[in-house]
Amino acid sequence: MLVFFTTQAKSQDSLSNFNQKRNQINQTGIKVLGDWAIANIAIGSVGFYKTKGATKYFHQMNIFWNVVNLGIATAGFYGAKEASNKPYSIKQSIQEQHKTERILLINAGLDVAYVAGGWYLNRRGISKSSDRLHGYGNAVILQGAFLLLFDVSMFAIQYKHGKTSNQFLKNAQVGFNGKQIELVAQL
Repeated sequence: MLVFFTTQAKSQDSLSNFNQKRNQINQTGIKVLGDWAIANIAIGSVGFYKTKGATKYFHQMNIFWNVVNLGIATAGFYGAKEASNKPYSIKQSIQEQHKTERILLINAGLDVAYVAGGWYLNRRGISKSSDRLHGYGNAVILQGAFLLLFDVSMFAIQYKHGKTSNQFLKNAQVGFNGKQIELVAQL
């Protein structure tokens, strides 16, 4: 027996709006990440050539780190643009929402690891009198802290948005059309 999730015509607009809102939130986040990356690359480039010691390496790591962030933001921008044109069923919409939230939580866990790793590099640089480790450690702490704030904020916004999906399920009805069981949303 197959189970399918469908929507009636009047609920399709609301479902489409739900998916568009999730995508808009993602696109805004991607822009913030991209702007952060560009600013760090620009400031880091100037700082790298105008400073010495641990500060020089701090700027260098910020450049390296944010080249990666800019690549992620660029890929995310095109992925979000492509996703904005996909029609999702109720089931797919909820799965996409949960996937987005899960990714943000995993990222937040990684961000804590970045901060801890930066702290370790910083301490190691101080104990070994290594400007490079000290500067890199400070940069990784900064970048990890920013990403932690970013991912936790994005999760909170997406989680709040995800709660609006309850309206699809609250008004859903199960039906059998002779061939399959369907979950039909009535909004």
